[in-house]
Formats: sequence, structure tokens, C-alpha cells
Amino acid sequence: MSSVDSAKRQPPSERQEFQVIGLIGVGHFLSHFLIFVLPPLLPLMKEAYGVTYVQLGLAITLFNVVSGLTQAPVGFLVDRFGPRTLLLAGIALGSVAFAGIGLWPNYIALLVFAALAGLANSVYHPADYAILSSNVGERKMGRAFSLHTFAGYAGGAAAPAVMALAVALWDWRTGLVLTGAVGLLVFAVMFHYRAGLAVTPNPQRCTGADGGQGNGIGLLLTTPILMCFAFFVLISLSSGGITNFAVAAFVDLHGMALEESQLALTAYLVGSAGGILVGGWIADRTTHHERVAMAGFLATAVITFLIGMWILPGAVVVVAMAAAGLLFGLIMPSRDMLVRAITPPGQTGKVFGFVTTGFNVGGVMVPLLFGWIMDMGEPRWIFILAPIFMLVATATVYVTRSVQPPRPVLGEAAE
Repeated sequence: MSSVDSAKRQPPSERQEFQVIGLIGVGHFLSHFLIFVLPPLLPLMKEAYGVTYVQLGLAITLFNVVSGLTQAPVGFLVDRFGPRTLLLAGIALGSVAFAGIGLWPNYIALLVFAALAGLANSVYHPADYAILSSNVGERKMGRAFSLHTFAGYAGGAAAPAVMALAVALWDWRTGLVLTGAVGLLVFAVMFHYRAGLAVTPNPQRCTGADGGQGNGIGLLLTTPILMCFAFFVLISLSSGGITNFAVAAFVDLHGMALEESQLALTAYLVGSAGGILVGGWIADRTTHHERVAMAGFLATAVITFLIGMWILPGAVVVVAMAAAGLLFGLIMPSRDMLVRAITPPGQTGKVFGFVTTGFNVGGVMVPLLFGWIMDMGEPRWIFILAPIFMLVATATVYVTRSVQPPRPVLGEAAE
């Protein structure tokens, strides 16, 4: 490496790392906040638009389909043109889209803005991971990834409460317009500090220095990347089955009161959030991220299975769900470190854009599969299938680790 390259690749200062982690965290908080803004408003929107819930559900489906279909292509654009510009564009577009829903009382406009919001949402994962991977030192990378994921969880959790407050103070349209305004404020802050979101030029970019796998679609079709994609699908299936149907399953299976069942789910979600933070600390203190992921999956699978197989008191179920959530959360930072480990320099956008599309695939399958199980009167199978998916995910981790090429410590794509 030349002296010029060396000069360009000085380790970031702690202040720079703190700034970029904070900026990306705020952006990810906003992205998940926007994802969960509309569901609490559906009863009010149904009355205002004079449409059915199915028609309103089409808007949410459109958001998710557009986001899922465009995330991988956007990842290619992130690597080609740089993540900073696309991230800023996504924040601005998403903010304008949700403000537009509040300003234009028209169902067709709702569908158009939902599609635009889905396109905007596709930017976050490929851009966020590319920026973090380039601007945070190796010793803090696990914690950076964990705070990124935690910020997303926090954004999703905050949305229902904030929108309820907005409706109480004003109305749902005003709440959406203010949401868009806050999003544009986030855009302004990130634009002001945009220099901290630039990525380090990669001297080996476009020279084929990627282990012979290529820089395009061929890279995404390699075994490690496909295993990571399957990994994300399985995470979505296992966690989605629990978060979407555990409350109903506890009522049917354990005879728990609805409030107690909701408390058990809350314990799982809070445990997951705490586990993510602890998992970041662990990820920075080991190079064996596959061991953390595999151990976390195995332990979570056992606890989840026992919850379904044994008739337990409600208080025990709550504690067990908290433990399962904690262990599941521990996996998340190591999950991201595993993906980063198999990603050639300068290809972070497309790889993370592709593998995180697995969340969308799993998200489409969850309500169909687990809803069918509940309709069949077999709630116990919620706690059988979810552990099975976790065990299969453990196998994908093993395969990924066993075939992954060594990852050079290099910068990412140039802005």
C-alpha cells in the first residue's frame, strides 16, 4: 500500500466513531419509526378514506414489497455511487412520503406515497452497514452494529406511543405531517454532518480483488452469501412466529389471560433489546462470531421448545420469554459480523442489501404459515417450528463459517 493510501486510511478517532454511530443510529431509529407509523392509525384511516382494512393493508403490503424488491439493487448503487448520497436521499424521500399521506386525503395518493416510502426504506440497510463498516474501528464494530440494531428496535417501539399522543393532541393527519417534518429535520442534521458519513476510498475497488468471486451478481450467488441470506430468512421466520402469534398461542395453550400473554411478549421484546446491547460487547471480544450465534440459537431453541411443551404458570412463561429474548438478541451483532466477515472490500452495500432482503421474504411467509397453524387449532406448533427454524439457522452459520474466505481489513467503496 502506498503512503498516500496509508494516509487516507488512518484509524478514525473516537470522536469520529461516536459521531458516525450516532448519526446512523438516529437514521435507523427514524426508518423503523416510519415502518410502524401507519398500523396504529388504521382504524382512523379506514373511517377517513371510507375503505376496507384489506384496502388499507394493500398500502402496507405495497410498502414492504417495494422495499424488498429494491433493497438488493439499491445495494449495488450504494457500492457504485457511495452510501452517503443514497442514505440522505432515502431519508428525504421517506419523510416527504409520510408527510404526503397526511396532506393528501386520497386513497390513490396513499398507495403512491406508500410505494415511495418503501423505496426510501430500501436504502437504510445497505447504506448504514457500508458507512459503519468503513468509519468504525475493528475494536468497536460489534458495538456499532448492536447500537444500530438497537436504534431500529427503539424506533419501532416508539412509533405507536408517539402517534397515539399526536392523535390525542391533534389528529392523525397532523401526526403524519409532523412525522415527515421531524424526518426532514433528521435529514438536515445528517446533511450538516455529512462529512462524517463519507467512506474511505478502497484502493482495490474494481480491480477484482475479491477472492475471485466477482463484484456483481456472481458474488451474491456464492455459497457463503446464500447461506447468510437463508440465515436472515430463518431469523425472520423464527422470531416473527413468536412476536406475531405468541400472545394468541399462550391464551390457547396455557390458558393465560390476554394481559399476561402480552406481558410475556413484552418481556421477550425487552429481553431482545437488552441482548442486542450485550451481544455487541461480546462481538467485540471474540473472533468466533459463529460460536456466539450457534450457542445463542441452540439455547433459544431449547427454551422456546420447553415453553410450548410444558404447561407452565404464567409467571414462569414471562421469565422464560425474557430469557429467550435475551439470548436471541445476543445473536444479532454476531450475525452482522459474520456477514461482514464474508464480504469483499467495497461490496458491503450489495451484500447487506441482498442478505437483509431475507427479512422481507420471511416476513411474507410468517403470517401465512403460522396463521394457518393457529387456524388448525395447533398453537403448540408455534413453539415447535420456531426452534426448528433456529436449528436450521445454526446449520447455515456452520456452513457459512466453514467456507468463508478470509476478509482483508480494507476500506469500503468510495463516495
